[in-house]
Amino acid sequence: MFALQFSEYGDPGVLIIADAEEPHAGPGEIRIAVRATGLTPADDYVRSGRFRGFIDVPLPHIPGMDAAGVVDELGEGVTGVALGDAVFGLVDTEKVGGAAAEYAVLQVWAAKPDAFSWEQAGGAAANIETATRTLNELGVVEGTTLLIEGAAGGVGTITTQLAVARGATVIGTASVGNHELLASLGALPTTYGKGLAERVAALAPGGVVSVADLTAAEYGVRMSNLAPGSTAIPGHEGLAIAAALADEGLFTVPVHAVFALKDAARAHELSASRRARGKIVLTVP
Repeated sequence: MFALQFSEYGDPGVLIIADAEEPHAGPGEIRIAVRATGLTPADDYVRSGRFRGFIDVPLPHIPGMDAAGVVDELGEGVTGVALGDAVFGLVDTEKVGGAAAEYAVLQVWAAKPDAFSWEQAGGAAANIETATRTLNELGVVEGTTLLIEGAAGGVGTITTQLAVARGATVIGTASVGNHELLASLGALPTTYGKGLAERVAALAPGGVVSVADLTAAEYGVRMSNLAPGSTAIPGHEGLAIAAALADEGLFTVPVHAVFALKDAARAHELSASRRARGKIVLTVP
């Protein structure tokens, strides 16, 4: 099969499309013919070597944590899904990638809602899992007031909607140009600025979880992530919940940009800029 991959750590220029061994579904897994896969900051961190020592991957490595496509192989014991079904989901987290390819094996998945395009579905699962996991860790329920920093980004837009669906009041920080987007997702938008932390702490003291800062513990903050080598995906139930909300018109996946797989280097450059409003997605021919 063809796959996006890199054989050395470095800038996006190390990415190439080359032949790779086809994966096959193991017990409890499915394989899909990939239609689209989303980029996450972790893809950039792993490719650049920023995560070396924390996450070391065998080279060459195929990036991509989430994907959408058509089921073409069922692993032993799999029920509730059939060959030819359209699904979206996450690869085996122990491998830290594998989705940016002709075929990918999913560890968890849900039926693709009719409301999602392939691009939206391909970029949905990782952020939904992250959002669900962190909302669970914070105990967000109806009546909770939640501050989301960087609320216009890929994780932020998803977390906002899932928190609102739980009945929470969401305050989202973003630049002024993104306030209309946040309001459309149900958040109360505000700008970044000096004194924000103190103002929020006075209004709504509570717990803090980071999904991006590896030094969070130094500041007494919890870092939530899928630990390398973990076989558990704690926020997996969020996929089916988000899909149901999407078909009710209550959830969407804002997509900032779509690139063909051959243009993955450009997509990674945009991802590294941290200027995307919503999700960056690669389509697979």
